[in-house]
Amino acid sequence: MKLLLSVLVLAISLAAFAANPPKSDPARLNRIKAAKAIPVTTPTPYNTPEADAIVSGLEIFPQDNPWNTIIEDWPVHPNSKKIIASIGAEKPLRYNSDMTYVLVPPGQKNVDLVSVHYKDESDRGPFPIPDNVPIEGWPADFQRNPKTKDLTLDDVQRDKLNQNSDRHASVVDPAAKKLYEFYQLKKTDAGWQASQASVFDLTSNKLRPDGWTSSDAAGLPIFPAIIRYDELKRGMVDHAMRFTVRRSRRAYVYPATHYASRLKDEDLPRMGERFRLRADYDISKHSPEVQAILKGLKTYGMYMADNGQDWGMSCSADPRIPVLHEELRKIKGSDFVVVTAPEGYVPPR
Repeated sequence: MKLLLSVLVLAISLAAFAANPPKSDPARLNRIKAAKAIPVTTPTPYNTPEADAIVSGLEIFPQDNPWNTIIEDWPVHPNSKKIIASIGAEKPLRYNSDMTYVLVPPGQKNVDLVSVHYKDESDRGPFPIPDNVPIEGWPADFQRNPKTKDLTLDDVQRDKLNQNSDRHASVVDPAAKKLYEFYQLKKTDAGWQASQASVFDLTSNKLRPDGWTSSDAAGLPIFPAIIRYDELKRGMVDHAMRFTVRRSRRAYVYPATHYASRLKDEDLPRMGERFRLRADYDISKHSPEVQAILKGLKTYGMYMADNGQDWGMSCSADPRIPVLHEELRKIKGSDFVVVTAPEGYVPPR
């Protein structure tokens, strides 16, 4: 009887999915299909025209993946206003020029990490970490700060100033369609060490094991969320983004797999909570770069992915991207709503 009920529930879920599948953007899919395959022959930093061309034509997870799902018509969460208020309805949207990545070629030398703090929730190596892997904030965030502008990449990789920050790092193998992400990656005389290491298959919808973290507290990948230079030039960030809050809830919601809080207040956002810019927000008064971000926030929204500053979005640390602080701060928490998946939505597997 239990087996029959399980089969019936699965059949109903599949029928609902067929009637209400995740929506994706045809223009995005056509752009990727039309893109000429460009081989990576040497480790290529993200802040280069070569990386722009490769990543703009890279399929980053399947078309029905949550990062690529259009949510402009998803229903508003019944507790949306209280969740927004818990973060700060009048607080400004912020952004950090922090996240980075490097593209590696087939055959990139694999190395073992000399130590991993969260071994039980990390994937095993070895990993294709190149000598020029950029650490979170490199180069723009360091070069724009008078106290750190003279540091070299090697200085940052070794944490010469003992900043002990999150030190996120992402390595992408476009040929193998693999993503490697690290938390607190650091170079030592003995080799590379990290607090956490995660591997993602860019052709799969598979999540981290339930209850596991990643380099992000929510257990999510960071690379697909980064606001990139090529997207701003193209005029649209066509994927979900990520942001942080100071106080989160001891809970997570798909596609997150991990929480990082002891607080149980139901007015606080869960890891993986999805937010969308209100449809009636007028984006015409903003610069083309900010409009590209806001179009994405209306169409794909953003995930609450970690603890940090309230409404803190992640942008690449690319010096080619202009400083957007003052403009983004004009957007307030009250300009967003929390959304929830529509009835009949079945997460892709």
